[in-house]
Amino acid sequence: MPAPATSPLFTDASSARPRTGGWPAVIAVTMGIFSIVTTEILPIGLLTPIGDTFGISDGTAGLMMTLPGILAAVAAPTVTVTTGRVDRRHMLCALMLVLALANFLAAVAPGYWLMMISRVLVGLVIGAFWSIGAGLAARLVPEAQAGRATAVIFSAVPLGSVLGVPAGTLLGQLVGWRTAFVAMGVLTLTVLAALVVSVPSLPPEQVTRLTVLRDLLGRPRVRVGLVATFLIVTAHFGTYTYVTPFLADVTHVGPRTITAFLLAYGAAGILGNFLAGAWVRRELRVTFTVAACLLATATLLLPVLGTGSAGALVLLLVWGVAYGAVPVCSQRWFVTAAPGAPEAASVLFTSSFQATFAFGALAGGAVVDAASTTVVMVLGGIAAVLAATVTAPRCRGRRGR
Repeated sequence: MPAPATSPLFTDASSARPRTGGWPAVIAVTMGIFSIVTTEILPIGLLTPIGDTFGISDGTAGLMMTLPGILAAVAAPTVTVTTGRVDRRHMLCALMLVLALANFLAAVAPGYWLMMISRVLVGLVIGAFWSIGAGLAARLVPEAQAGRATAVIFSAVPLGSVLGVPAGTLLGQLVGWRTAFVAMGVLTLTVLAALVVSVPSLPPEQVTRLTVLRDLLGRPRVRVGLVATFLIVTAHFGTYTYVTPFLADVTHVGPRTITAFLLAYGAAGILGNFLAGAWVRRELRVTFTVAACLLATATLLLPVLGTGSAGALVLLLVWGVAYGAVPVCSQRWFVTAAPGAPEAASVLFTSSFQATFAFGALAGGAVVDAASTTVVMVLGGIAAVLAATVTAPRCRGRRGR
């Protein structure tokens, strides 16, 4: 819930609380994040055909994942602060329009340079929309339903994996990867219409300042959250970005099987999202640590057991459950570390998450080009083990604190 007007971390921009938009508005925001997540990670399933079109390696094609993360990390604090007095409804709608433009640019890109320009726009949208939209649930529904609404909004992350990426990958295989981006552009325009219709006026109740973010970075618990997020997101995106080449080269399965495997991974991610949502308020450290351990297990064992399709599928299911819990745990960590500063906590979460996303994809691409997808899986597993040591419950004091 927003901090009181007397909070020293904020300056009030509007004393009147806007009318709620109800569950239709929650669904519209959820679909907005779904569109963003799907657009962001869509190249994972299309990495090889896009690389073949432009004559580049898998590692170079992985820059399509790196660049949006870098821009999102910068956009999260910059856009949130500079547009602090702009109606949040107007911001969400404008960002959806930019995302649609980015998808259409990708679809018609004659060269890799225009594809990268489209990815720059995607990064700007990711940082701004996430920072604003992730904390809106309490303003859209009654307070008693805010927790459930937040879980629904965050379910868009695994839904992007379970529906968006496999569907885009299949569409790309059937009629070409450019058509997948056209379809995403059309979907984004549909989401824009839903936001216009269902989301009420949302004048900013509080204005986040740069000094707020600086003060939060001085808190030990926030710094621990940054380290944990860096390690586990590096572990995930340093490996998952290149899971399609791994399944093709090591597991030796075809494109249709890869699509089915990604679909199963995404379904497991939805399960992990809601399991974490149920446990994270009671046992934050335990939930975060279990997720890191499961992710480490999956990535470390893939080079050993993932040479066969059965073993690869089982480990991808474990991986999906693990990563489905990560965004919930990370967001919850920052929120509890910064009580009374919800939007600032969302900014830190988004910025750190996306910066690490970019680093992980970039580092993974360097390893893939220099060594192999097998090596990148092992290194990702080691990073996940380190994340588990950071988040593990401490012996002294109450557990989970």
